[in-house]
Amino acid sequence: MAAPQDSKVWIEGRVVDGEEARISVFDHGLLYGDGVFEGMRIYGGGIFRLADHLRRFESGMRALGLELPGGTAHVEAVVLETARAAERTEGYIRLLATRGCGALGVDPTTCEDPQLLCIVTGVTLYPEEKLASGIDMVTASLRRPAADSVDPAIKSLNYLNNVLAKREARLRGADEALLLNAQGAVAEASVANLFVVRDEGLLTPPVSDGALPGITRASILTIAERLGISGRECSLGRQDLFAADEVFLTGSGARIVPVARFDGVEIGASGWGPLTRRLSEAFSEFVVEHSTPLS
Repeated sequence: MAAPQDSKVWIEGRVVDGEEARISVFDHGLLYGDGVFEGMRIYGGGIFRLADHLRRFESGMRALGLELPGGTAHVEAVVLETARAAERTEGYIRLLATRGCGALGVDPTTCEDPQLLCIVTGVTLYPEEKLASGIDMVTASLRRPAADSVDPAIKSLNYLNNVLAKREARLRGADEALLLNAQGAVAEASVANLFVVRDEGLLTPPVSDGALPGITRASILTIAERLGISGRECSLGRQDLFAADEVFLTGSGARIVPVARFDGVEIGASGWGPLTRRLSEAFSEFVVEHSTPLS
């Protein structure tokens, strides 16, 4: 399959069209998922919370023992160069660092040259009609691995748990999967954080239950505080979704997505409830305040 149309990729020191980008079959990012990534959004010609994304990217590299020449300043320059070359006012950025090429086998010490890549393209996670009316979500049979196995706070290239959960949801006719941890508590959706609205307040699973410390998630909690809406982290179960007034997902790619049905049951407002809509409108203003202009 061809690369997404009009995509741009920074690879090996230069920006090329997506169709021209190539990596070695001996790269340990491909062979073993040995690397980290970061997803960012371009809104209105600016990159949303670029410094926060780069901080999380850097912490993930440290956790894996990866070190790139030039450090964060170089990575930031690469992101800006690629985004400007793409000439998009709206788009998605995927930043990756891999262990680089090495011998077959999981020994990371055979890799001597970590690789940096940056992709800028469009993004469509759900059909427009679903975004307008709310998505269908089902509980995945898979469980989120414990933090002492594969820490979900690290955005590693090993996303098989997420992929299989998403596949299961699609096979069951749904748009998204809800992942629980080994104790049965809600972690997050396959590629997004989750919020429950109850009694005009916000609840979201804590990182300790398997949730990624999402940047859009953090933004929503900040916006809620500004608006005088209570928002807090707490452990949630499936029953909390059935009892919710509204449920929505957040993510760099997804932004804010309402959930209309969960495991075949309509949820509360069944889509864009009043608080979800209010937060979405406020988020549009928040984006302007916290974006790095590309021009």
